[in-house]
Amino acid sequence: MRRFAVASLLVATSAFGAPPAPGRYEATLCVTTAPAVVPSCGVARLELRAGGRAQIRVADIVYRLRLRATDLDVAATQGSMQIDEFSSPYDWRDGTLAFVDTDRSVRYEVRLGAKVRAPR
Repeated sequence: MRRFAVASLLVATSAFGAPPAPGRYEATLCVTTAPAVVPSCGVARLELRAGGRAQIRVADIVYRLRLRATDLDVAATQGSMQIDEFSSPYDWRDGTLAFVDTDRSVRYEVRLGAKVRAPR
């Protein structure tokens, strides 16, 4: 499993793309633990903020991200309890944010959908 995580990181960090503009987006979060395993995907909301901050919400789980030039910090919470924390290289490519939790050999992909308009 470690080989999968390292190989995924090498692929993910090979060509950095630019993140989309700040705002709220419909998204799909896909998670997988091995290259031969089909990712498990579900509906998510992504909020990109100025200053390299982002938040991914899936039901009652929130991933708070701090994006720097080549890596990010992730803090996952469920309700008021923090359930995970890690740092990882990341990549934006073709509207997809990809990163890996190497300790758990878990690969995350957040696929952006339509930008959500602010309520009037």
